[in-house]
Amino acid sequence: MSHAHFIARRKRLLKIIGDGVAIIPTAPEVIRNRDAHHLYRFDSYFWYLSGFPEPEAVVVLIGGKKPKSILFCREKHEEREIWDGYRYGPKAAKAAFGFDAAYPIEQLDKKLPEFLVDRDTLWHAIGHDAEWDTRIAKALNEVRAQTRAGKRAPRAIHDLRVELDQMRLVKDSAEADIQQRSADIASSGHARAMHACRPGMAEYELEAELTYEFRRRGADAHAYTPIVAGGTNACVLHYVSNDKVLNDKTLVLIDAGCEVAGYAADITRTFPVSGRFNAAQKDVYEIVLAAQGAAIGATAPGRHFMEGHDAAVRVLTQGLIDLKLLKGDLDNLIEKGDFKRFYMHRTGHWLGLDVHDAGEYKVGEEWAKLQPGMTLTVEPGLYIRPADDIPLALAGIGIRIEDDVRVTETGCHVYTTAPKSVAEIEEVMRHD
Repeated sequence: MSHAHFIARRKRLLKIIGDGVAIIPTAPEVIRNRDAHHLYRFDSYFWYLSGFPEPEAVVVLIGGKKPKSILFCREKHEEREIWDGYRYGPKAAKAAFGFDAAYPIEQLDKKLPEFLVDRDTLWHAIGHDAEWDTRIAKALNEVRAQTRAGKRAPRAIHDLRVELDQMRLVKDSAEADIQQRSADIASSGHARAMHACRPGMAEYELEAELTYEFRRRGADAHAYTPIVAGGTNACVLHYVSNDKVLNDKTLVLIDAGCEVAGYAADITRTFPVSGRFNAAQKDVYEIVLAAQGAAIGATAPGRHFMEGHDAAVRVLTQGLIDLKLLKGDLDNLIEKGDFKRFYMHRTGHWLGLDVHDAGEYKVGEEWAKLQPGMTLTVEPGLYIRPADDIPLALAGIGIRIEDDVRVTETGCHVYTTAPKSVAEIEEVMRHD
């Protein structure tokens, strides 16, 4: 991504904060065990405004008549670079990432009180991190202690996430390009897993196929812990053990996505371990696929967020009647929520730098209206857990179909292209 996009976002936020100061730290490094760290991943808000990849960094935006964007980061350190790799250092980071100034991170606590003097408002993620709340309170108190010297601390503290969530909800063209790349890689991973699937494989073997394809094509990592759920495991929504052997008479549900430059893809596909759907599996699958089609059809500018869910629920509930899993009037069953025994989650969520991305779902009492540039998932499902009143042919079938969708000026664009129809899945699974 061009750094021009990051600079433009900072300038936009500087206008919003007026004569205020905004403080946006990146995520800390996290110890995995003893002195070994987890793979580092930056804070999404920080990345959105900076594109700066290193830990121990903070963006400070100072509004007013002479707005400034400032980066605090680690200094150059030749010995640590031998062990850990390249560091920009303040001088190079300022030039490379388009900041007005850059300082060593060690100077932050000294300079924070200076930045806060005579400012109207302080903006930061209140309550997100107790240590940062304490650190900022200390800086405020240092300014307040100088009241008799004529120095004034900010009179108001605002949660910066409210404004940044609104900004992040509508993706710009640079974000759209990255999301398409992430979706393309994730789609290839799912196709590879389908083609590799054989009865007797372990779930984690399919997970390995996904991981290989993601990294082979340049993804940074999984966007979240993948779900590879064979048979009745697919009826556990957040199943992540991925350690059971796949039975040739069952389906396998894979919910997995990759991350590229911070942006997540989120795809779910369900397919037969044997490579061919049996009659009952196909019946349930076609219901879920039709429900997804109805939800995608309701995803367009001016439609509200829940219209896709409502459209999917109507198709799913009628399908449950057709399968004789529910009895009664369609509208009455929907009103009572009887479908929730088999479909208990919402049909989608915002998608972006976070898998469950920033942004409100309601504005006041009304569901948010879709706008061009918003990105969301569309993921209906049916989960038929074994029970005494469930026909044996349907027992243990769990199906979810999930794609990533960008709202356009006239409707929507589906980013993800992994095989989805029965014919497409069975074709890619052929082992001639």
